[in-house]
Amino acid sequence: QVQLEESGGGLVQPGGSLRLSCLASGSVFSFDTMGWYRQAPGKQRELVAIVKSDNTAFISGSVKGRFTVSRDNAKNEVNLHMSGLKSEDTAVYYCNVISGGHGYWGQGTQVTVSS
Repeated sequence: QVQLEESGGGLVQPGGSLRLSCLASGSVFSFDTMGWYRQAPGKQRELVAIVKSDNTAFISGSVKGRFTVSRDNAKNEVNLHMSGLKSEDTAVYYCNVISGGHGYWGQGTQVTVSS
């Protein structure tokens, strides 16, 4: 069993920055992939950024150049660094980790970009 603790969401003005963190704990000690998805109201959940165990990262085209993703394997932590935030980035952001073919989701953290 894996528990994911997300933090860092909130309200930010357009052009601002936020950092989301996700700490994984439980009976699994390593993860193949760690990353973030988001779901805006009325839309499907979409991939934002993921990073593999070898630190190879994939960033969605909609946030490339503004968001970066990093992971700390020793802490089983994945972070999403968001800058240049836009109103269309408003969504619930979900942490996702995969280990041995099993995927786990966090409960989500709200990010609202508004003046």
